[in-house]
Amino acid sequence: MIDDAFMLPSWRPGPTRDAVIGFLRAAPQIPPRDRVACFDNDGTLWCERPGYVQLDFFVDALRSRADDPALAAVPELAAVLAGDRAAMGELGLERVAFALLGLFDGATPEEFTAQARDYLARAEHPTLGRPVRATTYQPMLELVDALRHLDFTVCIVTGGGTEFVRAVSEDLYGVPPEAVVGSLVSYAYGVEDGGPVLRRTTALDGVANEGAAKVSHIQSHLGRRPVMAAGNSGGDREMLEWAAAGEGPTLALLVDHDDAEREFAYVSSAETFAEPEPITDVAARAGWAVASMARDWEVVFGPWG
Repeated sequence: MIDDAFMLPSWRPGPTRDAVIGFLRAAPQIPPRDRVACFDNDGTLWCERPGYVQLDFFVDALRSRADDPALAAVPELAAVLAGDRAAMGELGLERVAFALLGLFDGATPEEFTAQARDYLARAEHPTLGRPVRATTYQPMLELVDALRHLDFTVCIVTGGGTEFVRAVSEDLYGVPPEAVVGSLVSYAYGVEDGGPVLRRTTALDGVANEGAAKVSHIQSHLGRRPVMAAGNSGGDREMLEWAAAGEGPTLALLVDHDDAEREFAYVSSAETFAEPEPITDVAARAGWAVASMARDWEVVFGPWG
């Protein structure tokens, strides 16, 4: 049973908290093997504005090699180095992201993980006045803890790179690397100095993990359907719909960024496809629980230091 220690202290009283608490109280009705909860990462578990953390990590890596003329000759990378947002907008985030992906072409998984962790250990958020790793949402961390207390398998299902999120997921959320489902980079296996080695390539293994791909990747990677899902953008729509349509107690939770004072105010959208309608309209029509940062959260970020 859920007890008072897990009553979501950072959530304000109201319909959304009631819906979440109601699901937690009903969770013991769900067979333990079916207690699976999937969370998006960017904008759901931590801040995604003014830029995605992973994109900032790649930009940081690019700037550390800014004196390489071969990199400056790549239009996408040149635009990033110049901070030319107009050029980046014309090129498109997807093209820029693939160009940045090439910065780690040939790196081993261990090398990439070490660099990701090094970046997160020193990165500061440009406007919030706190380390990037301290921009996780306290109310969502409380929800993750409550689910884990109820023997849920908690997974992260992200449009971001799988390996980047795996590098920090256990430390930030208590989610092991094998429970992270994201956009996968392809690896090349080879033999060097008489031993096997695995190195990153510049190709994606499959498609970007957004929209319907999240559902198919949950099935292919995890093999279990979630009864609870949380997201914040149109890229999470199908995942939330799939969780909500399951049997027994279910919960679809949308995080609404409507707090310009404490975080940012915007309607989240998918990055790799056009959406027919805002995700907040979808949530209202479907009857999902919507967590308004402004109304439903007593605090947005937890203490740090």
